[in-house]
Amino acid sequence: MNYYERALELKDETIANRRHIHKNAETGLDLPKTKAYVMEKLTEYGLEPKDCGYGVTATLGKGGKVLLLRADMDALPMPEESGEPFACPTGKEAHTCGHDFHAAMLLTAAKMLKENESELEGTVKFMFQPAEENFLGSKNMIENGILENPKVDAALAYHVAAGKMPVGIYMYNDNGTMMYSVDGFQIDRKGSHGAYPQNSIDPINIGVHVYLALEAIMAREINPTKACVMTVGQFQGGTAENIIPDVATLKGTIRSNDKQARELMVRRMKEVATKTAESYGGTAEITMLSEVPPLICDPKLTDEFVGYMKEMNIPGMMPYPGVSASASEDFASIAEKVPSTFMYLSAGYPDERGQYGAHNPKVQFNEGVCPIGPSCLAYCATQWLKNNK
Repeated sequence: MNYYERALELKDETIANRRHIHKNAETGLDLPKTKAYVMEKLTEYGLEPKDCGYGVTATLGKGGKVLLLRADMDALPMPEESGEPFACPTGKEAHTCGHDFHAAMLLTAAKMLKENESELEGTVKFMFQPAEENFLGSKNMIENGILENPKVDAALAYHVAAGKMPVGIYMYNDNGTMMYSVDGFQIDRKGSHGAYPQNSIDPINIGVHVYLALEAIMAREINPTKACVMTVGQFQGGTAENIIPDVATLKGTIRSNDKQARELMVRRMKEVATKTAESYGGTAEITMLSEVPPLICDPKLTDEFVGYMKEMNIPGMMPYPGVSASASEDFASIAEKVPSTFMYLSAGYPDERGQYGAHNPKVQFNEGVCPIGPSCLAYCATQWLKNNK
């Protein structure tokens, strides 16, 4: 089967699926409408979808090696201002990261692979994942067995990219960290009336000193040759100007492209927060909100998939190697366990429609990518199974 030609024939169907998911955007782990739609379509295409935690999985093929194809399908909790006629009408959810494309493209890939199932020389496993944006989805599906029964040997995922770039560029990294780790943390400091500070322990004071101490970790303890970022983006405490509160809360993230630096920053954040609070007579309770490793793609596997994509001779397709970003992606939890490849597919516009990037309420994605993603997924799966028996 010529997957690109077939994907062109199915372009309108892919777009229709994308727009339905887009209009009915949902966030977080529980995506009842999106999940039901994906399962309905997979069943219509001849597959037998199953629950996997909060996500959906299905398999096809005939034994042998197993390649996992993954798509996330959650939106962001924000309004949409794209002006698209299929924009989400709630004003509270929006597919401003392109996960609607990912789910729609994997649905079309599943349809084409099912049509060509007799020619497959192994097994394809599909992973439709919730909660990528809050880094809980991959972990949930891993805990519920996505990598087992059948056991996954390798994995592939694509992510569309908005901006001022033409459709057809595919971006990857076969020699280093593609995306940073992210460890979200929450520090609660537990300590009266403002006129009697001597009778209380002030958690706001503790919080200020914890914040300054965390800054010192970055300035004096991290190797400057490593890319590391620690951000405290939320500081809450108190309800009135004359009351010392019981609790104040800091929330933040730690990001790095280096495993050892990540481990050091997380450990020192916990130690510094705890000891600083104790030195002022209080305590610090630390909750990890997310724990996602750096996304490191397998070099050999990535080069293999790039080679397959070049074989397809899709008009306008152009490789862009060596991409690295300080953003984070919870596909890294899959890549930590099995050889994996993650790529960006450009879905931007060179004109004014491309002036906004992902996570902007005005972002627009180019549906010209709709035949490219499914055909690459299907062809890479077919060829990898053929050459890795």
